[in-house]
Amino acid sequence: MDFFHTQNRKYPTKRNKQRLNQEQVSLLERSFISNNKLEPERKLQLANQLGVPPRQVAIWYQNKRARWKTQNLELDYNELQQKLESALVEKRRVEKEVERLKGELEKAKEMVCALKQTVDPQVSCNSISFDHEAARSSSLHAADVNCSIENNGEFLPLNEDFYACFIV
Repeated sequence: MDFFHTQNRKYPTKRNKQRLNQEQVSLLERSFISNNKLEPERKLQLANQLGVPPRQVAIWYQNKRARWKTQNLELDYNELQQKLESALVEKRRVEKEVERLKGELEKAKEMVCALKQTVDPQVSCNSISFDHEAARSSSLHAADVNCSIENNGEFLPLNEDFYACFIV
């Protein structure tokens, strides 16, 4: 009966669980940094070094790994949150740029319409067409853009010099 309650125990009993002091925690932290998995030999070595039961070392490692994973998840979440916010800012910037460009395109269409009506007042302004693929090019040149006015079913190319005035 006295077998489980002997006084010659090397480690404190469960009732007298010993809290780790700062030096012991520091040693465990350094050990954890070098390897976050605890091998049985390393567990016994640390337990002897610290003067605590191997089970306490194993539990400390288990708890530390859980805290470490949580911290890493929080860091990953914060990083993803920042990337999302950056992407949303960029999306809003691009949307504003698209709206600005649509406004410029509308102004250009109105100018072409006004010019067209001075040339032939009977021509409808709804017949103006632009080659949008060419207009999307970042290096716009008047010769590269195909712009035309439909006049009685016939497409008339606009003068390069005329279109060049629309390029900003």
